[in-house]
Amino acid sequence: MSIKDHLSLSPKVRKALADGRPVVALESTIITHGMPYPQNLEMAQRVEAVVRSNGAVPATIAIMDGKLKVGVKAEEIERLAKAGGKAAKASRRDVAALLVSGAMAGTTVATTMMTAAWAGIRVFATGGIGGVHRGAETTFDISADLEELRQTQVAVVCAGAKSILDIPKTLETLETNGVPVLGYKTEDFPAFWARQSGQKVDHRVEGAKEAARVIALQFELGMGGVLVANPIPESHAMDAKAMEARIEEAIQGAEAEGVSRKDLTPFLLKRIFELTEGKSLIANIALVENNAAVAAEIAVAMSKLGAKPRAKPKAKA
Repeated sequence: MSIKDHLSLSPKVRKALADGRPVVALESTIITHGMPYPQNLEMAQRVEAVVRSNGAVPATIAIMDGKLKVGVKAEEIERLAKAGGKAAKASRRDVAALLVSGAMAGTTVATTMMTAAWAGIRVFATGGIGGVHRGAETTFDISADLEELRQTQVAVVCAGAKSILDIPKTLETLETNGVPVLGYKTEDFPAFWARQSGQKVDHRVEGAKEAARVIALQFELGMGGVLVANPIPESHAMDAKAMEARIEEAIQGAEAEGVSRKDLTPFLLKRIFELTEGKSLIANIALVENNAAVAAEIAVAMSKLGAKPRAKPKAKA
């Protein structure tokens, strides 16, 4: 039995890949755990539409009916949206158990990356990556996303790391893992709801064609993933200082309630939504759509280059 026995590609995604057309992977924890219904359903539909309008085929990924589904159908997206937090949250460690149980699960950045790579998709759009949580020096709470970026040849377009994280430590871990961080028309690493975090990216790229060339060469060299940091549109950016105050309040609430591990991020996002009177959700949707557009442009540029991954070169004896 091989991984192909557990993958279920939609006809549209399968044909696009066979024809060499651009495909963009999309995660599903943002649907199940990132925002409430029906906003999550509307967001998922709009993000897929954005990918299409920019010349690529969307492939939302989820675990459903005992399969890793790549390109879930419209009715399946609705099932995910209505299930919300009742669905499982699938990181790398959970995949085998969830496939055996037949449970429905939203896939995290890490799980979406590895599934996309198995399917042959090399560009993935998300909101913000997971990273090193605040206080990780005592809790050791570090997202599997960072390790996945080290080893999996997929380019992840995001609005930086979620502001609830320790961004300097997240960037330091990415550096240790050898993951290049490309700033999309920026030298400043974005902080999800805010356009700047006060930290710098590794390299700035001026557009999709330049980003595609870097990503293609990264894969050609047999190296791991690439992080493309794309700031939230200025029209929807939130004040960094005001958001930091709300984040601190949310973190204190999580500590008081004993919320930790994989439940922490959904709890904080929900609490920040409440503290900002819904403004954080509006910004979240805007940045995801923006990332989807950029990812589609990069996927189109990569398809024109004919970029394909290569195995890591073996060390000489």
